[in-house]
Amino acid sequence: MEFIIKISQFLLSLSLLIVLHELGHFIPAKLFKTKVEKFYLFFDVKFSLFKKKIGDTVYGIGWLPLGGYVKIAGMIDESMDKEQMAQPPQPWEFRSKPAWQRLIIMLGGVTVNFILAYVIYVAISFAYGDSDVKVNSLKDGYWIDNPALLDIGFKTGDKVLAINDTPIVNDSDIGFNLISAETVTINRQGEEKVIELPEDFLGQYSSSKSKRNFEYRIPFMVGEVADSSLNAKKDLKRGDIIKSINNRDLTYFDQLDLVTEGLENSTVNVEVLREDNSVVNKELQLDANGKFGILPYMNPTRFEELGYYDIFRKEYTFAESFAAGGHKFTKTISNYFDQLKAIFSPSTGAYKGLGGFKAIYDQFSPVWSWPYFWGLTAFLSIMLAILNLLPIPALDGGHVMFLLYEMISGRKPSEKFLERAQVIGFFILIALVLFANGNDVFKAITN
Repeated sequence: MEFIIKISQFLLSLSLLIVLHELGHFIPAKLFKTKVEKFYLFFDVKFSLFKKKIGDTVYGIGWLPLGGYVKIAGMIDESMDKEQMAQPPQPWEFRSKPAWQRLIIMLGGVTVNFILAYVIYVAISFAYGDSDVKVNSLKDGYWIDNPALLDIGFKTGDKVLAINDTPIVNDSDIGFNLISAETVTINRQGEEKVIELPEDFLGQYSSSKSKRNFEYRIPFMVGEVADSSLNAKKDLKRGDIIKSINNRDLTYFDQLDLVTEGLENSTVNVEVLREDNSVVNKELQLDANGKFGILPYMNPTRFEELGYYDIFRKEYTFAESFAAGGHKFTKTISNYFDQLKAIFSPSTGAYKGLGGFKAIYDQFSPVWSWPYFWGLTAFLSIMLAILNLLPIPALDGGHVMFLLYEMISGRKPSEKFLERAQVIGFFILIALVLFANGNDVFKAITN
């Protein structure tokens, strides 16, 4: 079921982004009376799942979900249609249009992606508002178990005060600032410390088997008891919280292994806090690995009620949502440029974290959450826009680069040059796609 939910979100988000991006090219092309021969969602290598010709354009769905495209007549693109380009230019072709019109057509896709992201952030702000956890409300700090963090000096219980010189107020500030972090100021048992991050921290983090970061210290809340569990028939309910084991307090889930150490293959007395705040005692069994066979559960509202942290909530009026959405929009763009800067700096090792379609799929939630889905779709829209603007032939940014050269110099690059540049750009893109998706495969094998 989890796979179905995640793949459905992945395909819905991808389809929405591709169709709107290509629509951004299609609309100005039609406005400038340029013939569009194909409009495709996904690639139709050898055959199409669906196609229908309406007017001059064939609309279709391909079988290879790696993107989409519009084929504009008289344009040197990945189709490499040399036969058409060998014919005399026609008035309806891309190559016959003024440079400024061609520039608008090429920028249409990324423009739509940026507009889409902004609109989504505005809508999210208005519909759901903002919620975040105040870091100063985490009275016992964060749970740290990622080797990449432990190896450089972090410990469970650390409270994050600042990253570089930026004070950390909300939990989400950590993720936004950690990409460019050089130092992290923490409070450990009342003493302030500064931890210096190694230059290749992002590479170490990307290579770590654990992807957990700074995690909330939360109680052991029962989610699901496996049918194969020794405790399958012990009347445990979703939302129950295990408070102690053999009279040893279990305040946080991260203390479980310590509390159960040496109790393998034994029956233990467990104090359980129920959702109605009543307390019951149960006899539960631990298996040979010291496990109960219980999947934990997250209930942020309940955790807040019990005092584990404070959730900051803010709602916006329709007018206020435009500014709030704009703040999210610009913050995400800035953060993504920080990521690109790190990726293109080999010393940071951030390129090890570069992922392909599997990495994107993994970002979607195993449970359907519209706020999370739309937030991730907005981020992916920004990512798609920025990557398409890279000055690589075969990408929109490559076409824009040559068009700007033409507009500034007054000289149009020869079609032979553009064809060769397109081939080079295509191979660069293939190399990047293979590297990114190869990283996914490598991580799946090694982890």
